[in-house]
Amino acid sequence: MTSNSEPSPFSRLSLNSATTKKLTLAEVVDGCVRAGIPAIAPWRDRVEEAGLDKAAKLIKDAGLRVSSLCRGGFLTAADAEGQAAALADNRAAVLEAAALDTGELFLVVGGLAPGEKDVMAARQRVADRLADLVPFASENGIRLVLEPLHPMYAADRAVISTLGQALDLAAPFDAHAVGVAVDTFHVWWDPDLKAQIERAGREGRIASYQVCDFNMPIAADPLLSRGFMGDGVIDFATISTWVRDAGYTGDIEVEIFNQEIWDADGDTVMETVKARYAELVLPFA
Repeated sequence: MTSNSEPSPFSRLSLNSATTKKLTLAEVVDGCVRAGIPAIAPWRDRVEEAGLDKAAKLIKDAGLRVSSLCRGGFLTAADAEGQAAALADNRAAVLEAAALDTGELFLVVGGLAPGEKDVMAARQRVADRLADLVPFASENGIRLVLEPLHPMYAADRAVISTLGQALDLAAPFDAHAVGVAVDTFHVWWDPDLKAQIERAGREGRIASYQVCDFNMPIAADPLLSRGFMGDGVIDFATISTWVRDAGYTGDIEVEIFNQEIWDADGDTVMETVKARYAELVLPFA
């Protein structure tokens, strides 16, 4: 047992609410408290269900910290109306992040516009909308966190597929304004990953480290191919070491989209998360 003078081995562990998708925010918070998980990364739908003020109070009263808010983004609309709507939604997300007392807002940047095939143009629109959004986010103390997604999601979810692309988009802005996320599910395959993690560390841009596994075979719905660490093909020891050596000391979020895990008992899921984290991530992080 850990004494009061010793930090818990789970002191950096954060549960992303997507991992227990069927639980309400109150249920996730209660489960984290009982499991000894000190941080939570809520998705905006769970916050909206609870009500922003109630959600913030619920988390604070439970003694949990908010490692990040998921998510803003979807910045690739090609028409003026769509661009204005995206900026309005992202500004709302910034204010929600501030109310929840987190400094990090994840952005899933968006895919191609309907009928579009010009991925370069879509990426340029992301850059343009970032420039629009950064001043407002910075004024409210929120860092925008660019999350590269696996290339299989490039058409519909994120035209940023590599950590290098995310860093290039972040480069015009201060590191306190725009950071990047290293999500093992999305970047494990990248042959340039080590160099880009090192670059992110030098630039002070690693805002989050997310872990889950890449399961095979890929699910019929590819969004649901994530698994507990150790269930798939990812080398957590190597990637965690790279992230550690790049200087990252912040929270480590577990974010899993998997129907079987969603259908399982929440307490059992949290205990499995802790066990796999302790075995496969913590020794190298």
